[in-house]
Amino acid sequence: MIRFNKASITELEKQYVIDCMENSILSGDGKYTMKVYDWFRTNMGIENMLLTTSGTTALEMASILIDLEEGDEVIAPSFTFSSTINAFLLRGARPVFCDIRKDTMNIDETRIEGLITDRTKAIYAVDYAGIPCAMDEINEIADKYGLFVIEDAAQAVGSSYKGRTAGTLSEFGCYSFHETKNYAMGEGGALVVNREQYMDRAEIIREKGTNRRHVLKGLVDKYTWHDIGSSFLPSDMLAALLAAQLERYDEIMEKRMNVWDTYHSGLMELENKEKLVRQFVPDYVQHNAHMYNILLPNAEIRTELVAKLKERGIMAYICYVPLHSAPKGMQLGYNPQDCPVTEDYGNRVLRLPLHAEMTSEDAAEVVEAIREILK
Repeated sequence: MIRFNKASITELEKQYVIDCMENSILSGDGKYTMKVYDWFRTNMGIENMLLTTSGTTALEMASILIDLEEGDEVIAPSFTFSSTINAFLLRGARPVFCDIRKDTMNIDETRIEGLITDRTKAIYAVDYAGIPCAMDEINEIADKYGLFVIEDAAQAVGSSYKGRTAGTLSEFGCYSFHETKNYAMGEGGALVVNREQYMDRAEIIREKGTNRRHVLKGLVDKYTWHDIGSSFLPSDMLAALLAAQLERYDEIMEKRMNVWDTYHSGLMELENKEKLVRQFVPDYVQHNAHMYNILLPNAEIRTELVAKLKERGIMAYICYVPLHSAPKGMQLGYNPQDCPVTEDYGNRVLRLPLHAEMTSEDAAEVVEAIREILK
């Protein structure tokens, strides 16, 4: 069987987790959390980063930091995971769904300005499949109208846009280290704070609204309640798992890239025959091989392909049911016709298995199976 996803765990991960249990603290902000921060500082130039319990809670922290409140509007793509929208819906803000581009399937930056009203507070840009959005254009629009930009870079750890690290392209970047991501801590994420003035409050919000981290830094001798917040702080044991993954960064990236490249070259013939469309990467993006998608001619062909791949022991899945036409989206008053490209692609996109435990031979087997089924 070729599994859809499998975390790559070695003796190093086990060693670090055991060492944390024996020689560090089990609660947050221990030595392995600091080790993770040092890695991102050294390798990606990220100075202000806070590990969180998930990519979801990183987005929730960002929503608190920009003071979203009842009646505010946030422009976001519908082709994303529910966490992107829930993060600000919980603050009382209303989603304004923007359609996606036909090439990258990211938010269509040319449609954003037409959605802005006097209630618009922010744009949430999702780096779908690890491919950063057109952030220069999005930031320019935001600057023009005085809006915040949150970069949902959950899938984009290790990607770059015009030479700049994904997650650092706006005021806040949000990473995920969920088991399904390139570098995993089981459940976990991080908030990247790209404007220094927000860092103190971010630390307080992350610690249930208290200044506990100031105690750990030796700045005060006791901590107290200062702001709203929640328990956004992950265990140092999970950080130990992530620290080991990051030490294997190049190895994991190379293995994933080999699978991605095998798909991309192997499926070219089927694209030329108009049996499918391969994943597109702009020339100004260096992607992280997080995901490989194909676009099928229609929903029926996709359904048949998924079933026949499963019969061969190959697990492949759709990406997202578009949020604007999902049950909650319909309840909020949205309609399928609101985002026609999203609706169309949501019915035709298929995500192929891709993880660091796969080999190029596994990927070639998937390609051959797709060829045989679609011929």
